Amino acid sequence: MRVGEGGAAAQGELFHAIGGSETFDLLVRRFYERVQTDPVLWPMYPQHDLEGAIHRLSSFLQQYWGGPTTYSQERGHPRLRARHAAFKVNPEARDHWLGHMRDALDTLDLSPLQHATFWGYLDRAAHSLVNTFAE
Repeated sequence: MRVGEGGAAAQGELFHAIGGSETFDLLVRRFYERVQTDPVLWPMYPQHDLEGAIHRLSSFLQQYWGGPTTYSQERGHPRLRARHAAFKVNPEARDHWLGHMRDALDTLDLSPLQHATFWGYLDRAAHSLVNTFAE
């Protein structure tokens, strides 16, 4: 996991360059607006703790891209594969997730390089979390 706030980060400048926490929070809220209408994904999410899910994803992305280290302080190492192991992440779920994230990302006012950099990470991460090919 990237350190954030002055430490090493994948793209340490991206956090600040795209608008900091406000932009990440906006992205994640727009993503979850879409997820709530998705019959494949929504059952996997904690509907009783939607604000918690929003906070966790936004905090993770902020830290990854060079922002505050809130995620690690609250939850430790991300262990993305382990945290998603309980869910059936098949190619269909991955593609739905990517579609909603792409739609949310497209609403932000990012430069082409910022968009491509951010999207490249999201795409790789989503593919890495596929844990089944069963329907």
